[in-house]
Amino acid sequence: VQLQASGGGLVQAGGSLRLSCAASGRTFRSMGWFRQAPGKERVFVAAISRSGGDTYYADSVKGRFTISRDNAKNTMYLQMNSLKSEDTAAYYCAASTRDTYIYYAQTNVYNSWGQGTQVTVSS
Repeated sequence: VQLQASGGGLVQAGGSLRLSCAASGRTFRSMGWFRQAPGKERVFVAAISRSGGDTYYADSVKGRFTISRDNAKNTMYLQMNSLKSEDTAAYYCAASTRDTYIYYAQTNVYNSWGQGTQVTVSS
């Protein structure tokens, strides 16, 4: 079972990036994105249900980020617009073989994690 995150990079404030998370080896139900800045804990960014019909966002990214998934390609995406310097972090994709229900923001409900992709926003 593997999750491979990609798409990070260096972008100016106000710019956009699209992260991808390719899953292999298993069919996942809930999936999500978390981020971790240096010296800080890993925090929830966004989550999506198996069908894609339910999406959830941290208040800090609501209206700027969009999570989506293509189950035919076993891939999840995070479109990030209007990026700010405070969005700088390593972004991790996570997946669960079970529905996370209301616990989507908790790291311990996900049983697979990607390696992280760095996003750096310059001001």
